Amino acid sequence: MAEVFDHIVIGGGSAGSVAASRLVEDGGGRVLLLEAGHHHRHPLLDMPPGVFKLLKNGSKFFKTHLSEPQAQLDGRRAEIPQGNVLGGGSSVNGQAYVRGRPSDYDAWNETLRGNNDAIGWGWDDVLPHFKRLEGNRTFNDDLHGTEGKLTVSDPGHIGDMARWFVQALQAQGEPFNPDFNGKSQRGVGFFQFTYDKGQRVSTAYAFLDPLKGDPRLTIRLQAEVQRIVIENGRAVGVVYRDKRGLHEVRTNGEVILSAGAFVTPKILMLSGIGPADHLRKHGIDVEVDLAGVGQNLKDHPDVSVVARANGPYGYYGQDSGWNMIRNGLEFKLFGRGLITTTGLEAACFVNPTDPDAPPTHEAYCIPVMYLDPATLKQIGDGPGVSIQMVLLKPQSVGEVRLRSADPAAMPMISPNFLKHPADMEAMIAGLRYFRKTMDTKPLADRIKEVVAPLDMSDAGLAAHCRKVVKTNFHPVGTAKMGADGDPMAVLDARMRVRGIAGLRVCDMSAVPDIPAGNTNAPAMVLGDRCADLVLGRL
Repeated sequence: MAEVFDHIVIGGGSAGSVAASRLVEDGGGRVLLLEAGHHHRHPLLDMPPGVFKLLKNGSKFFKTHLSEPQAQLDGRRAEIPQGNVLGGGSSVNGQAYVRGRPSDYDAWNETLRGNNDAIGWGWDDVLPHFKRLEGNRTFNDDLHGTEGKLTVSDPGHIGDMARWFVQALQAQGEPFNPDFNGKSQRGVGFFQFTYDKGQRVSTAYAFLDPLKGDPRLTIRLQAEVQRIVIENGRAVGVVYRDKRGLHEVRTNGEVILSAGAFVTPKILMLSGIGPADHLRKHGIDVEVDLAGVGQNLKDHPDVSVVARANGPYGYYGQDSGWNMIRNGLEFKLFGRGLITTTGLEAACFVNPTDPDAPPTHEAYCIPVMYLDPATLKQIGDGPGVSIQMVLLKPQSVGEVRLRSADPAAMPMISPNFLKHPADMEAMIAGLRYFRKTMDTKPLADRIKEVVAPLDMSDAGLAAHCRKVVKTNFHPVGTAKMGADGDPMAVLDARMRVRGIAGLRVCDMSAVPDIPAGNTNAPAMVLGDRCADLVLGRL
């Protein structure tokens, strides 16, 4: 006989971890959390810069999707790593705490007004969730919380290259911004991060670890969901596979799908929920024809300007040899030094063509030459700096499709980076702007040469973009909430899958449009609001 739980959460990432913990703590229910990845405790995951070493060398904590050939990128395939670990993206990301801006959520709210059973999704509706989750170590005002489980703190270390970047942007006319989640997003400054004294604070640490030993929460790792069990139009259970074989579990409450913008639509389609013609093509019986499943994919594309330094500046070589030993000892003995930073301390939000308008670009200062290994080998590695630039509101739209009806098959993904001409135009404008940053003091005084891009013509910059553009790890929108009359709306405003009772989607695939900033903080808010919806509190 199948086990029965009050609720089943599929995916223990940023949203799923929050939702599961709230359903246990506030709802008192017996909750099963199924996570396809591994346990979150690992020394390189725990320390802020460690994840970049894992990403560079390959790791079980990532599942790397390979896109379909992208015609607009000269046929190149894009690699898109996603977290394969409890805590999801919060366990493997750069830890920057960025919410986006109020207008993002107000726009969602306008989109969702056409629901018969709508709830508010505007800034005033989501801000209480941000504040409830946040335990900020610096700010305490009407925009921030100090008592939440998620520690948000200032960088443990700020390198000279980051300071010179911040000062150069000010010389270009951008204001210093002490808080990107404050009154205004515009300007240059230093991120806040989800870590505490050099220890990563993932959603697994913040929300799940406190429930260790609580009999109401069952967590099963390396449990890959095959499909959702649907009977008489209602989600009643889940079939998953682990090392021991195939299992079916049941719920007398709700199934909450939180597997991420690539796997959530895959699981929906394997369960018979999606575009009918596509499902039939793969021999899958159609439970409900929802054309929007797998559509509306958006991600922040990023491209870098890269320069070689004229001295031993930045973090080149700090993760190997004697430097690595010294940095590790400094952290272990004194709790300070380079290991207390991700290395991405400084950032800016700017509009290169209309400075006083809402920012169109986010950029990070990376104190190394951030290029692919083949290019670095060709030009010679060494100390340097990169300005990694992303488009905040890309217009290009991609899709996720099934490769086959085999649950083990990776989905087919086409992110369509820079396919819309406006995105390429904006990226070129951004490259010109940040190329000037490299020539602006005090940063310019530490630059020997810019190594990419070299050709500053429109054609040369476009070629550079096609060669290097990649994901900023923020895919969203593939099972979006929408108005009742929207044929592409997979969910209603209460995150319920249209046409199926007892099933909600609770991750960034649910959002109508991509926010203007990093996606980890919004994902946690989705989990918090989803729990409130399930518990009847909204």
